[in-house]
Amino acid sequence: MIKILLIISGCISLALGIIGIFLPIIPTTPFLLLSAALFFRSSPQLYHWLLHQKYLGSYIRNFREHRAIPLQAKIISVSMVWCTLVYCAITVTDVILLRTLFIALAIAISWHILSYKTL
Repeated sequence: MIKILLIISGCISLALGIIGIFLPIIPTTPFLLLSAALFFRSSPQLYHWLLHQKYLGSYIRNFREHRAIPLQAKIISVSMVWCTLVYCAITVTDVILLRTLFIALAIAISWHILSYKTL
């Protein structure tokens, strides 16, 4: 029963990680790392499958081995975060506090992404 819950949780985490590739507010790498950890504990086949995926596997391997993010991923991530949150700050609200929070969130996410080494 626990294996099934771990597999389901891993699949949900994987789905969120994939969504995070396109939605900058959702982090990709942490969800992919969580999926790998859950699959490692529940299903060696799924763990192996995930690590050997053409695109997703490299995120996990690079981060686990080097604690680093590729330069292209950093550029895309930070750019998308800023485009999305500045757009939200300008068009979604007229409340100065919310606009400030959008910009503060963009700064915090950028800081976090840029704090990792670059591959």
